[in-house]
Amino acid sequence: MNSTITETLGNVDHPRVQDHCEEDVMSSVGISSLSDEILLCILNYVPVCDLLLNVARVCRKLRVLCQDKTLLTHVCLSEEYTASDLSFRHVLKQLASQVQSLSLSGCYWLSGSTMEHLARCRAIKRLDLTGCRLTSLRLSRLLESLSCLNSLAFDVAPGFNSAQLSSEAVDLLSRLSELRQTLLTPSYGVVPCCSQLRRLALQFDIPDVTREGIGVCCQLMVGQSSVPHYQQLEEFSAKLAPGEVNQTLLLLYLAVFSVHVPERLRVFLVSIPGPNPAHWPAATPLAHCLGNHSSLEALQLPRSWWDSMSLERALRGNSPKHLSFSRCPALWTQVFRSLLEGGVRDAARLVSLNLSATSHSLYPESSGIRGGEEQLGARTMSRLVSVCSKLQHVNLMHRHYHHENTPGLDGEPHLCASLSRLQHVRSLALPACALSDGCSSRHSTAHTSPSSSLLRGLRKAPRVGLQAYKPSESEPSLPRDSTSGLAQLLSGCPLLETLELIGPGFISTLPRLEPCTRACIEPRGMCAWARCVGDSHVAALQVLPRLRRLTLAGLPGIHKGTGLIPVAKHCPNLQALSLANLGCLKTMNYTASLMDTLRLCTQLQELRLEQPYLSANASFFEALSCCSRLKRLCIISRSGTFDPVATETFVARCPSLCVCHIFMGGTLVACRTLQKVLIDRYSAARPALSVVIFPLQHEDLALVIRDTPLTLLDKITLFQSRVAQTPLLAPCAPV
Repeated sequence: MNSTITETLGNVDHPRVQDHCEEDVMSSVGISSLSDEILLCILNYVPVCDLLLNVARVCRKLRVLCQDKTLLTHVCLSEEYTASDLSFRHVLKQLASQVQSLSLSGCYWLSGSTMEHLARCRAIKRLDLTGCRLTSLRLSRLLESLSCLNSLAFDVAPGFNSAQLSSEAVDLLSRLSELRQTLLTPSYGVVPCCSQLRRLALQFDIPDVTREGIGVCCQLMVGQSSVPHYQQLEEFSAKLAPGEVNQTLLLLYLAVFSVHVPERLRVFLVSIPGPNPAHWPAATPLAHCLGNHSSLEALQLPRSWWDSMSLERALRGNSPKHLSFSRCPALWTQVFRSLLEGGVRDAARLVSLNLSATSHSLYPESSGIRGGEEQLGARTMSRLVSVCSKLQHVNLMHRHYHHENTPGLDGEPHLCASLSRLQHVRSLALPACALSDGCSSRHSTAHTSPSSSLLRGLRKAPRVGLQAYKPSESEPSLPRDSTSGLAQLLSGCPLLETLELIGPGFISTLPRLEPCTRACIEPRGMCAWARCVGDSHVAALQVLPRLRRLTLAGLPGIHKGTGLIPVAKHCPNLQALSLANLGCLKTMNYTASLMDTLRLCTQLQELRLEQPYLSANASFFEALSCCSRLKRLCIISRSGTFDPVATETFVARCPSLCVCHIFMGGTLVACRTLQKVLIDRYSAARPALSVVIFPLQHEDLALVIRDTPLTLLDKITLFQSRVAQTPLLAPCAPV
């Protein structure tokens, strides 16, 4: 043995021996040998619960570093789904002396007694308790201990009574500068107590009818002591769920604006779903006030509130950063005029622009649109991109863009070529037809000419083993659309992280915030240009290395789904994937490609699938089990089937999964049995586990959706555009 060691040391200059010695030296270097600065950068990526409960126990050095103020000053615990009440209490105990900003948004599983441990964090300045269990008495006791608090977010649940707040709590509320309220019952909440507010964000989610079938009314006290005052207000935002109660309550909150408009107001964002928002008489005075102050930064409004003249006055002389005119086709002309013709002081400051439209017209199969007001103009968009070159968020959804055979577009650049000049864009929502390089005139006539339609109507049904009809040479074939326009777009937008491609007329089966659209939209066919978008277009998305969220919906041109596989291979940061109504709706032809894609999505955390005939069998869930980091899953299939045993095996293989919502076919007994088994077996190890398995055709489906935690529904269960609304300014942004 000694001779062997001597021989090895003597031959240290040999290349193989030298490499072996270097490997031994590298293996002897541990993580404790790194500098504190490098270790802090590494620890910054570790969740706070793991940091304090696990990493801090490794050694003395890591224990000291885990208590560094750079790691514990601003803490977010909103997605610590595996942490129990006991774990949260230990974490809050260690955070007590250092944390200044804490978010528990969406921690619906925590008990009310755990909320009381927040009183230890006496240095906290910003606190987000949206979605947590918080009564008026607990809120009062909590505010009495947090004397440094200046930003608060919480839910106003049924039974909340501001009269139960102590004088110390009211005194603290009077000094708050930022407030975010989610209203689950008609109430002013604590807004009347907050006389120094600079930022106010409201989210209304009150049903018109209770579970017992009793109507909800807004009988609020309108005495001077309970009316909100906004003397110091700078930012106001409100996001409404459908319902007359929510709109009525919003007008009560805005009643003060008809008397006095805050002089410092620079952000006004109101999102009301549905085709007929209630009229607000004070909209015109507000527009005049915004135009006179010349400090407007963000604007979003329902289409029935302002006319083009009021909008022109509101934008005149301002330099807005965020503009949203969704469902406002009558105002788009004035928007373009203000941005392109000097109606605003500096259009280059615009960061986000929302020009999406929920169409209310029928879509004939021949042309895809009825009326020219919904179609984007290539020349106008090209000028807009040149003026607003710093745009980061763009939403052009539910519009149309046809590059060829549209009057006035000959020789003009493709819309994708114009958008490719937005080098700073991070999120983009486009209609599917905007990716098409064009359909020849033969393409349109092939579907609409009387002769071809007559021939198709007189064709005999095909027999087994015999082709009864062969197309003649005179009947043109559909050309294969190229991806040159999309390639230009992708090459010019290297920072793109969120992309949504949705076919015109697509409506989800479970739209929570837009249920009224199902009554006012009756699509008779898909836009012909949208039909040209297929697997090759999806495959072209593989050149986006930063892509994190991808949504594909209402694309009949995707048949086999082969384009999803290269995206999964070359987009390693993909964390959220949403697929809905791809290809033929009568059969699901991309199952094999979908399973191959899921096997490659190792970083996927959110998955949403909506397809009428989805077969969630053992093979499907086995492929889905490869997504080991999956946290949220939603499957919607009206005529689909699922395997209960495979579902249970999948949940066991994915320890991070805490949201499992399945709305498919099957009996109510089978769904409830599987739901109970999953909850009983895994809720102990996963305190935040939310399992909803329910027949899609059942009459009580609406009640099940309403009783599911709101934050989960907003994140994954319901199909809703990530960039459909103008990004609200933090920290007032509704969930």
